[in-house]
Amino acid sequence: MVNQMKIGILATGITPEELIEKHGSYGDMFVALFNQVAVDFEYHVFDVREGEFPDDATQCDAWVITGSKYNVYQNTPWMLRLKSLILEVSVSGRPMVGICFGHQIIADAFGGVVDKYPGGWGVGLHSYNLTQGSDFINDAPDSFAISAMHQDQVLSLPKNAKVFAESEFCQYAGLIYDDQIMTLQAHPEFNLAYEDELIDLRKGNAIPLDVSEVGLAQIRAPGAATDSVIIAHWMADFLRLRMLP
Repeated sequence: MVNQMKIGILATGITPEELIEKHGSYGDMFVALFNQVAVDFEYHVFDVREGEFPDDATQCDAWVITGSKYNVYQNTPWMLRLKSLILEVSVSGRPMVGICFGHQIIADAFGGVVDKYPGGWGVGLHSYNLTQGSDFINDAPDSFAISAMHQDQVLSLPKNAKVFAESEFCQYAGLIYDDQIMTLQAHPEFNLAYEDELIDLRKGNAIPLDVSEVGLAQIRAPGAATDSVIIAHWMADFLRLRMLP
């Protein structure tokens, strides 16, 4: 019998209190997404914001870093510890996926630059083009669409990063590091119902009203849909194929 692959989910944020009962935590969202495509995974969620870290990089077979409301340049103690863990995971040879904040803090750990994007907030249903760097994906389409929710972006690439997805709004939307780490700025784990409620909750406060209304219009448009399940296949296959013996 094949052993289940142990996925360590490094939770760097939590769903807003108003939405968590209905939609679950960010860790829950990743489990639900992967369970649509990867029945051979088992999960251990570490709330790294609260200092809950694995013993070392080898405790799990692969790692996922979630999104967060925090900014990587705050460099809080738990963020500094997480960046050290990212480098340990890299040295260990274990595969890793980073989403939104995870995408950003991995870039920061490897020497990239993350900051507020001069173009402002990206929210709603965003489309991304695949580049030549997407050659690790079998039968890749030309583009995909998933939920976005960010003000910060990777503005300067680390030397070991290769771009596999981009858009006019987000130049470094998808990155691959040494064929071992895959990251995305946008959120495959966010379904449209959650994205809708999250924008509605934040509009006019954290997110400017005009940007919010554009994002809500994208999500509520007839036929609007995410490619989240397709992305889940990419991520699951990426982790599976790079699992150490």
